[in-house]
Amino acid sequence: MFSFSIGYLLCYAIVVAAQAASRNVSSCPGYSLNSVSETATGLVARLDLNGPPCDAFGNDISNLTIEVIYETTSRLHVKIQDSDQKQFVVPEAVVSRPAAPTQSFVNTSDLAFNYESSPFAFWITRRSEPLLPPLFDTRISALPATPVPPVITNDSSTALDNFNLVFEDQYLQLTSALPLDANIYGLGEYYSESGFRRRIVDQGGSIQTLWARDVADPIDENMYGSHPFYLEHRFNETTSESHSHGVFLLSSSGGDILLLTPPNALQSLIQYRMIGGVLDLYFFSGPSPQVVIEQYGELIGLPTWQPIWGFGFHLCRWGYHDVNETREQVQNMRNANIPLEVMWNDIDLYLAFRDFTSDPGRFPGGDVKAFIEELAENHQKYIPIVDAAIAKSVNDTDLYDPYLDGAQRNVFVRNPDSSEYIGKVWPGYTVFPDWFANSTQAWWTEALGNWSESGVEYSGIWLDMNEASSFCEGSCGTGQDLAALQVPPIVLPGTPGNLVTDYPECYDPEIFGPSGNITINGTLTCQASASVSKRGLDARQQAAFDVNEPPYSIHNGAGRLSAGTIAANATHAGGIIDYDVHNMFGLMEERGTHLALQQLQPGKRPFLISRSTFPSAGKWTGHWLGDNFSKWQYLYLNIQGVLQFQLFQIPFVGADTCGFNGNTDEELCNRWMQLSAFMPFYRNHNTMGAISQEPYRWDSVANASRIAMAARYSLLPYWYTLFANASIRGTPPVRALFFEFPNETELFGLDRQYLIGRDILVTPVLDPNVTTVEGVFPGRGQVVWRDFFTHEVVNASSGNSTLQAPLGHINVHVRDGAAILMHANPAYTTEETRQGPFSLLVSLATSGEAFGSFYLDDGISDPPGANTTLSFFASGNQLQIHSEGGFNIEQLLQEIAVVGVSERPAEVSIGNETVTSWDYDEALDELKISNLTINLNADQAVMWG
Repeated sequence: MFSFSIGYLLCYAIVVAAQAASRNVSSCPGYSLNSVSETATGLVARLDLNGPPCDAFGNDISNLTIEVIYETTSRLHVKIQDSDQKQFVVPEAVVSRPAAPTQSFVNTSDLAFNYESSPFAFWITRRSEPLLPPLFDTRISALPATPVPPVITNDSSTALDNFNLVFEDQYLQLTSALPLDANIYGLGEYYSESGFRRRIVDQGGSIQTLWARDVADPIDENMYGSHPFYLEHRFNETTSESHSHGVFLLSSSGGDILLLTPPNALQSLIQYRMIGGVLDLYFFSGPSPQVVIEQYGELIGLPTWQPIWGFGFHLCRWGYHDVNETREQVQNMRNANIPLEVMWNDIDLYLAFRDFTSDPGRFPGGDVKAFIEELAENHQKYIPIVDAAIAKSVNDTDLYDPYLDGAQRNVFVRNPDSSEYIGKVWPGYTVFPDWFANSTQAWWTEALGNWSESGVEYSGIWLDMNEASSFCEGSCGTGQDLAALQVPPIVLPGTPGNLVTDYPECYDPEIFGPSGNITINGTLTCQASASVSKRGLDARQQAAFDVNEPPYSIHNGAGRLSAGTIAANATHAGGIIDYDVHNMFGLMEERGTHLALQQLQPGKRPFLISRSTFPSAGKWTGHWLGDNFSKWQYLYLNIQGVLQFQLFQIPFVGADTCGFNGNTDEELCNRWMQLSAFMPFYRNHNTMGAISQEPYRWDSVANASRIAMAARYSLLPYWYTLFANASIRGTPPVRALFFEFPNETELFGLDRQYLIGRDILVTPVLDPNVTTVEGVFPGRGQVVWRDFFTHEVVNASSGNSTLQAPLGHINVHVRDGAAILMHANPAYTTEETRQGPFSLLVSLATSGEAFGSFYLDDGISDPPGANTTLSFFASGNQLQIHSEGGFNIEQLLQEIAVVGVSERPAEVSIGNETVTSWDYDEALDELKISNLTINLNADQAVMWG
């Protein structure tokens, strides 16, 4: 993907351009609807080609079947497929769907399916808003043709003068109208110059390409995951109210999804251009952003339960060359008193870069086992990497069991002639697991089990390179002398010929060395904020009708579909070709690994972090945002990425803190360590050969990290409850501001701040050389926001405020009406923290009320066991504490701070007993009650007045 320098003309040219002069989409006749049969749950009908086939990018399929099912009162399913059912459909064994409805929602659903018969078009309306425009409307064909401007691309052009449904074996096209400059969120995975809200009008619109790809976090191009789901948020200026809805295309096919506004148009458009599969559409009625996301989760599956230790701080780098260097980082972190929960190893761990091994010279099994046991004694964990590709044994004496056993069980992807498909990754020539084969799950589970028994006793697994990535195109190892290339001729980062010598961003290399310090001799080293360049599209070359270069060339940033990955014509069990399932490789590996860990570590929640994702991946894994860069822009993109994956029901997500590629610096790392402390997944990770960036390396970063981590660990009950709610009902833990304030139009495009849950607002510094930050405070002056650290009220009557943000401080504010349970004594690990007492922060609204609810259990059981929900409700100078559930809470509530108490109370009591250990701060209107011993297993009442 790319940014359009000439705005609307170029974007519209792309939309209306066919990619070869001989292929004319404008002549496609569409379909007519026939033989409509109403059912108890919707309708079924036949779609017949409405004229001569156009065969624009494949072969028109003459007969289609459309099925409409009102699945719930808020979810509508519209499926258009070939009547012969030869096109690929995502199997329910991969992405499970809810059971068919047992009652009719045809007349009770808030969504209504409407249609015109010839040419066939349909539109989705909301029954509760019958006079408002449809939520989805394919009647574009009725519009007059729009003149096509000159095309400035490498593609030949043909006027697309209608938007009829196109359904071919290698090309499906469906177009819907959108409100002008609609608020669209989702469609990923992506980083965009335009922000979390997708670009439609400004700069010419956008293209989201669906083709999983191994690439270092590009801007406005396809990357690791494929997520054809979007949330649209509409504001009604007449009623001053907003409603959201969602649209999901369940397809693993490659494709382009285009968002644009034609020149001088009164509406915007979304157009799906898929190169296979069927049109399997789901519509969600909302009406709030949060409810849309929950409804999507109900369909694809809710996020996996995270173990409590996953919320601690994780440390990794590519370049810890042996077990002693890895152990040294653990000790250095403890010496600096910077909490460390989990230590990771990258591919340095391996022997010859092979999965499920440890190098006997650098990571001998006994030493690794002893190191991991040391970690466990200190309540710490260990996670190693697992790459998707498996090394192929090079000769008869190469007894690499994972390959030999897998080959015997026939678990690897094949060429069309049934020979092994052999690509090339870190260990050299490699094969790839076929997740559709019957024996793959058992083989994978045994390989993971054998690895653990060898001494690598991991607590979780890191899945990388699972797009899947290959360093050559096609089955490059077929017919080769495998022994001639044991390890590919790749010059690793930090080695001669590929040194990481770029200066930290905005350093002047004529003046400063690559130290990464903020100042040298009193002079700021960061002189200006540099921008990150965006990649452009390569020229598209038309090829013969095949799957590696299909007639319609999607905007894959790598070019050919087979570039950098498994070739599209590679085959899987059951005759499936990779062309149809490429985007699901990561998901299927995540599912297989999750199931393996459940078997190998019974009773414990699997902990996974993975790179490539697909709808429903959150059921099995968390995600990190890939190989980002040590740039200020990527500090901002960190927020965009995390917000995006909340929509996709993969909420446990975070970026490589301080940046992965390139050299970071002290100031950037300082700010990033603070930001990531308020993100779900918190890991510092960087590339081999770059400046070391562990948080103890600079005093200012160490200090900032300790403060931010103390806040994070104190908030563990809040984080844990948010993720319990995600696993129970799909509620997103991290939220864009408009999620909570949906009628405040000024928030719709804001993504430099975010909310954790309902009650915590984070306003990070995202630019160098500044000591203040501009904050937007939702509520338009009607909500009181208090500083999390000081409890001071922010002056934001206009909704905006300039906040002090000296280096080492991140602005965090608490919403009024909130009651937040915290750990009173944040410690070095999550386990030690949880052993200590609780505290409670109550931020009263102007009404004198506040509420909070918290879920507690043991934090590790799979499936979750006994649990207790604590509810706190303040009203009328009284705090009610209610406990419900079977989990015994051993820790006591030690402190209560109530902010917003307008006058000094005469007394404080708990039940019938007077409390003497309390204080009142008039400047903050804060009542602080200390030295408490409240048992949270029983209901309590705290009163003041």
